[in-house]
Amino acid sequence: QVQLVESGGGLVQPGGSLRLSCAASGSIFSINAMGWYRQAPGKERELVAASSGGKTNYADSVKGRFTISRDNAKNAVYLQMDSLKPEDTAVYYCNAEVGRFVSGSIMFYNYWGQGTQVTVSS
Repeated sequence: QVQLVESGGGLVQPGGSLRLSCAASGSIFSINAMGWYRQAPGKERELVAASSGGKTNYADSVKGRFTISRDNAKNAVYLQMDSLKPEDTAVYYCNAEVGRFVSGSIMFYNYWGQGTQVTVSS
């Protein structure tokens, strides 16, 4: 089994910063993409940032303010969030495409973290 554990959420004032962390553990052969999604009340879950094959992509709403990074040795992904706005308030979820060795083959599965609350408010 594979688990993604997130940390780093909290309450911050507009213009402030937070750093989210997510570490994958368990039966892992390799990890392809890792990323962050968020879901605000009454809205659908949306992609915030993703990292795959050395490339990154961001939602237009966070470009220039958020930075995603990975530590492949630790199976970890981070999201540095700067210049936070009230509209960034949401539950943030870590996501990973994990390769597992199953019955002689490498199979890729999608996993989610439990979510961490980010609240931007004065």
